[in-house]
Amino acid sequence: MLLALLPLPTGAGPFAFSTVGDAANGVLPFGWDVAGFQKWTLIYLGVSSLAFVVVWLVGYLRR
Repeated sequence: MLLALLPLPTGAGPFAFSTVGDAANGVLPFGWDVAGFQKWTLIYLGVSSLAFVVVWLVGYLRR
């Protein structure tokens, strides 16, 4: 109950969308735009995939 009364940090933006067009209209949290969100998501997925392969290879070679 107390958490519902606390204000959001400045610039946090919405945490839920009311329509599909909200993201397209630039209403993303923390001031992000769709292109930046996609870019950093792909970077994160690429780095985490690379880390997975490295861990798998190290485990295979130590066997």
